[in-house]
Amino acid sequence: MSKGKMSLGGGGMLGQIQKLQADMLKAQEALADETLEVTAGGGAITIVITGQQRVKSITLQPEVVDPADLDMLQDLLVAAVNEAIERSQAYAAQKLQGLTGGLGIPGF
Repeated sequence: MSKGKMSLGGGGMLGQIQKLQADMLKAQEALADETLEVTAGGGAITIVITGQQRVKSITLQPEVVDPADLDMLQDLLVAAVNEAIERSQAYAAQKLQGLTGGLGIPGF
């Protein structure tokens, strides 16, 4: 090896890294189109969220909307949104795990 040059494992490593980057980008883009449906309050609230943690919709059953008890509704909404985000993050990590495998990349 000449001075100032660095080897990436015989040239094949660079190609593998570039392929991994392309595969990761495709997988992350696909997560935008995949959705999870999460319910809370015994089905009183349903949230649809993408694999990129974007809430698509929130549906409330009429019986959960009680003007006299807005605190309960607000608590249910917070719990439902947080659960949806957690599930979406876990789903995304699972999908990307196959690509990162044993690379030890934090967060995957």
